[in-house]
Amino acid sequence: MQGLIHGPAVRYAGVALRCVAIVLLALFALQRRSLTPWIFVAMVTGAELGFDAPVLAISLRVFSDIFLRLIKTIVAPLILATLVTGIAGHGDLKSVGRMGIKSLIYFEVVTTLALVIGLAAINLSHAGVGLSLPPATSGETIASQPPTHWQDFLLHVFPENIAKSIAEGQILQVAVFAVFFGIALASLDEKRRTPVLHLFESLSEVMFKFTNVVMYFAPVGVGAAMAFTVGQMGLGVLVNLGKLLLTLYGALVGFGLLVLLPAALLFRVPVRRFLAAVAEPATIAFATSTSEAALPRAMESMEALGVPRRIVAFVIPAGYSFNLDGSTLYLAVASIFVAQAAGVHLSLGQQLLMMVTLMLTSKGVAGVPRATLVVLLATAATFRLPTEPIFVILGIDALADMARTSVNVVGNCLASVVVAKWEGEFGTEPISAVVLEGMAE
Repeated sequence: MQGLIHGPAVRYAGVALRCVAIVLLALFALQRRSLTPWIFVAMVTGAELGFDAPVLAISLRVFSDIFLRLIKTIVAPLILATLVTGIAGHGDLKSVGRMGIKSLIYFEVVTTLALVIGLAAINLSHAGVGLSLPPATSGETIASQPPTHWQDFLLHVFPENIAKSIAEGQILQVAVFAVFFGIALASLDEKRRTPVLHLFESLSEVMFKFTNVVMYFAPVGVGAAMAFTVGQMGLGVLVNLGKLLLTLYGALVGFGLLVLLPAALLFRVPVRRFLAAVAEPATIAFATSTSEAALPRAMESMEALGVPRRIVAFVIPAGYSFNLDGSTLYLAVASIFVAQAAGVHLSLGQQLLMMVTLMLTSKGVAGVPRATLVVLLATAATFRLPTEPIFVILGIDALADMARTSVNVVGNCLASVVVAKWEGEFGTEPISAVVLEGMAE
C-alpha cells in the first residue's frame, strides 16, 4: 500500500517541480524584450504537456496548423519581392562593373560550398533518423515526389503562369520568375525602372511587417507542435535535436576551417588582423542573433582594416542578401533532417535539387525574423515533406541562430576584404577620422 501511495506522490512531485521550472522560465522571459525566450518557454511547456497529458497535447495540433497556414501565406510574395529587389536594386547590371561581378562570383562559390558541407555533415550524422513521425493528416503528404526524367524536371522549373505557381506553392518556379524579372527590370533605364522597383520594395517591406505580426503567434504554434510531437512520440525527440545542434556547430566550424580560412590565405588576407577586427561585430551578432545589429560596426571595422569605403558599402550590404554562409549551411542541414525524420529517402540527385532550390529561395530574406522557418517551409512544400520536424527544430532555433548569424557576419566581412584584395585596392585609402573615432569608442 505504501508503495502504491509513494508512486503517485513521486509522480505528482515531479510534475510540480517541472511546472515550477516553467514558471521561473516564464518570469525570466518577461524580463526580456524578445520573442526568442518565449519560444523556448513554449517549447519546454509543450514538451511537459506532451509528456504528462498526451491526450490533451495531441488535441492542440490545430494551433500549430494555424501558424503553418499563416506562414505559408508569406512565402511566395516574400521571395518574389525580395529576389526582384535584390537583383534590380543595384541598378543597371552593366554599371555594376568588375566589383559587382567578382562579388557575386565569390558569394555563389562560398554559399555553394556551405551547402555542400551542410549536406555532408547531416548525411554523416543522420541526426533525423529514428525520429518516427505520426501518420500524416488529411491534405498532408509525406511521400517523396515520384521520380521523373531530367527533361520533365527542367520543364517543371519554368513557370507557365506566375499566378498559378504562387497559388500552388511552386516556390522554385516563383524564384526562377523573380530572377528573370529582376534581370529584365535592372536592364531598364532609371526612369522606367524606379516605379516598379519601389513597388517591389514596398511589397517586401509589407511582407516583413506581416511576418513580424505572424511571429507573435510563434510561441503558441511551436508549443502546440512540440506538445503534439512529444504526445505522439515521447521525449526521444530531444535526443535527435541534440544531435542536430551538434551537427550544425560542427559543420559551421568545418566551414570556417575548410572554406573561409583557405579563401583568406588564397587572397593573402592578413588573418590575425582580420580576426581582431571582426571579433567585435561577430560577438554582437552572437549575442543578439541579428546580423543587422552588427552591420554598422562591421563596416567600420573593415574600413579601419584597410578596405576602401566604396567596396565596404557595396559588398557587405549585398552580402546580406547573397552571402549568408551560416544560414545557408543551416538550411542544408535542417532540410535533410526533415527528410530523415520523415523516413523519406532522397537520392543524391534529389538532395542536389533541394540544394539548388535553397540557393534560390534563401536569397533576400535576411531581414525577416525566423527567416529560415519561411524558407524551410517553402522547401518542405516543394518536396512534399511533413512540417512537424520544422516546428520541433524551431525550439532550438535560438541556439542555432547565434552561431549561424556570427558566421554570416564573419563571411560578409571576409568577402569585403577578398574583393578589395582582388581589385588591388586593399589598404590604398586613408581611414577617415569618423571611422577612427567610432573604433576608439
